[in-house]
Amino acid sequence: MIELAGVSHKFGEREVLSELDLTLREHRIGVVGSNGSGKSTFARLLNGLQVPTRGTVRVDGLDTRKQGKAVRKLVGFVFQDPDVQIVMPTVAEDVAFGLKHHGVPKGDIDARVDAVLAEYGLTEFRDHPAHLLSGGQKQLLAIAAVLSTGPQYVIFDEPTTLLDLRNTRRISRLLHELPQQLVVISHDLDLLADFDRVLVFDAGRLVHDDTPDRSLTHYRALHAEL
Repeated sequence: MIELAGVSHKFGEREVLSELDLTLREHRIGVVGSNGSGKSTFARLLNGLQVPTRGTVRVDGLDTRKQGKAVRKLVGFVFQDPDVQIVMPTVAEDVAFGLKHHGVPKGDIDARVDAVLAEYGLTEFRDHPAHLLSGGQKQLLAIAAVLSTGPQYVIFDEPTTLLDLRNTRRISRLLHELPQQLVVISHDLDLLADFDRVLVFDAGRLVHDDTPDRSLTHYRALHAEL
């Protein structure tokens, strides 16, 4: 499980998250909030991409401040913009890159790459320039590259924001099928409607934490007052 104890975070003098005490156990957890609410910072704290100014974040007992490398083997992160995540020239090379950095033996990498591409419908694009894929294909590649390394937890930051309806539905189905514990930050409230739990952030604070129907009702009410 992921635990946050007394967590606050500042950028300079500006506090973007304040006094979080949370235990994340559920299979699928959604996170909502307006722009600037702190939800993306929260996401990055969960695998050590950022460490809190105060407090501690632990994943299966590992402190993200002291054991960040071990934490990132457990917690995969899929960015909102897949172009940020795609680092190699071709589709196959990009998947292989992550496997190499997670210690997969060199002799096993080609077979693992082939299996991952087949699983995500990307086999025909094996030698295709990765940055020339469509938006939906790029997002699938980013997800495939993260999942190929075998994380136990996966954080998704706005996984459908840049996608058309067809690819949004495809990613939605994938999120519902994954066995890993997921934390999904999204403005797409329909995507989170049948999750196990939804957290609502506002102005750097967690203001609601409940089932999706109650949390999303609270979130809509916050925006109705604006």
